[in-house]
Amino acid sequence: MNEPQGRPAVQDDRRRRFELLALPHLDAAYNLARWLAGNSADAEDVLQDAYLRAFRYFDAFRGGSDIRVWLLSIVRNTFLSWVKENRSNRLVFIPDDRGADATEPAETMWGETPRDPEALMLQSADAGMLNRLVEDLPTEYREVLLLREVEEMSYRDISAVVGVPIGTVMSRLARSRAMLRHRWHTQSAKEASHGV
Repeated sequence: MNEPQGRPAVQDDRRRRFELLALPHLDAAYNLARWLAGNSADAEDVLQDAYLRAFRYFDAFRGGSDIRVWLLSIVRNTFLSWVKENRSNRLVFIPDDRGADATEPAETMWGETPRDPEALMLQSADAGMLNRLVEDLPTEYREVLLLREVEEMSYRDISAVVGVPIGTVMSRLARSRAMLRHRWHTQSAKEASHGV
């Protein structure tokens, strides 16, 4: 009789502990899933499955390692499994249609001079081009770039998430930056020659 009453309390404590530790990293997990999947709908599917897996195996997390690294590893592995089940051997990345809201400027703080519309348009165009160029990078380069530059993870943590040695992480990061820089200059020159 005591066991059935104790069991729900243990499950509640486990659920609360999971929420306390895992939910603060939901944005980072979504960002990784979004960049890997290439669109929001697939990223949400991957993320939901990843968090279900993380909760299911939460007892395996001993707290010795960083939960963010543990969760992002699960997101990455869930994505790889999801790709095998839902896509052919080649990955197809479809960018989101962000609509009109993506180009609207953020509210300025009190006292700041609003930026002129031309500057906002150029900034928006640059951000859009950068997103397209990052999406065009091969997956193994895109993921290390995202984890380092957006999520600000250490090489050691990226190594744990991606499952490759630190040297490989550093090499992929250098290559992804070089590819991105080359593609940026090529695209900018192409747009300049066409008067865009």
